[in-house]
Amino acid sequence: MSLEVAVAVPFKQRATERLGEGEFVVALSLDRDWFSPDQAKRLVDVAVGRGLVAEADGDLVARFDPAGVTVPEGFTPDEAILREQSTFETALDAIVAAGVEKQRAVAAINERQRALAVSIEAAAVLVAKEHGAAVDHLAADVREELAAAGDGVGEEDAGADATTGDAEAE
Repeated sequence: MSLEVAVAVPFKQRATERLGEGEFVVALSLDRDWFSPDQAKRLVDVAVGRGLVAEADGDLVARFDPAGVTVPEGFTPDEAILREQSTFETALDAIVAAGVEKQRAVAAINERQRALAVSIEAAAVLVAKEHGAAVDHLAADVREELAAAGDGVGEEDAGADATTGDAEAE
């Protein structure tokens, strides 16, 4: 995964699992010349959103082992990694990384969505959790979405909305 490789490089470069955000940005923009400083800051946001790093006291803390990441010779990240993935895409990637074939993962997500009448994102997170994928950060987002969707909606209406959303997501 090129996102993980790009995020690992500044940590590997300094042989640490904790870096100041400024150090991280400099490593990617000035040291490597892979991104502009603004793009490197965007990469921080994406990495935090994907659960690769956590922010603590102004520092970035790797939530994976950077030393265990292999950086291919001549590696240059594609700017496409700056695009934040949806909750569904992130959960699907986590399921595939857990060893499930992508087609089977999608089928399991669709089945769970139909059976529980929940959003595709909620179904994806549930399936990811069943496969032991680390998606707790996504679960919190899905809970917020579900809570927001439930505000001001009656019980009968909630069932109708879930069914309609179910059919649209397929």
